[in-house]
Amino acid sequence: MNPTKVACAMALCFAAASAAADIRSSASTDVSVTELRTPLISRLPNPDFTAALPAEQQQDGLTMDWLMAQPAPEGEAEWQCLTEAVYFEARGESLAGQIAVAEVILNRVDSPLYPGTVCGVVKQRGGGGCQFSYVCNGKTRMREAAAADLAGRVARAMLDGAPRLLTDGATHFHTRHVRPGWSKRFDHTASIGAHLFYRQPAPRG
Repeated sequence: MNPTKVACAMALCFAAASAAADIRSSASTDVSVTELRTPLISRLPNPDFTAALPAEQQQDGLTMDWLMAQPAPEGEAEWQCLTEAVYFEARGESLAGQIAVAEVILNRVDSPLYPGTVCGVVKQRGGGGCQFSYVCNGKTRMREAAAADLAGRVARAMLDGAPRLLTDGATHFHTRHVRPGWSKRFDHTASIGAHLFYRQPAPRG
């Protein structure tokens, strides 16, 4: 990535009510309709984490300044899997766009419809493909150091319990230039950068 673009991206902050411009696209997530029959189980933010945020951020979420002031991120396999997913699905997006993708993955972890771990969700296959296209493409090396560092910071904060304020429980997203069939049936919850976010509808009966 061009150093100037990296510097611009690193200067962005996000608020829960808005997101930055469309920069580049990544692949949509897909899932068969038959898998979507159980209500989403939302994970509550870690109260200790939220209390550690400055007062003005406890309702508005993370900022770039706060993230960059934290120690260099590290973690176990779950952190690595979330870091890679944020990097490959949203590294060209604003901070809000990257956090929104992390929210989708963690919302799936909390749902009984999907594997109960981040790595399980990210690597899940079905319907002849992958839920996240970079997995099927065999991408594992994060070549852009600044983008990988930011993705790791986002992953670390979200795994540690940062509040999920952007996507209203979304479990799916796709880029603006595609329109998967399920998008007509699911509740549209947010539009952030190049992505549109959706939540499965409440089950009937």
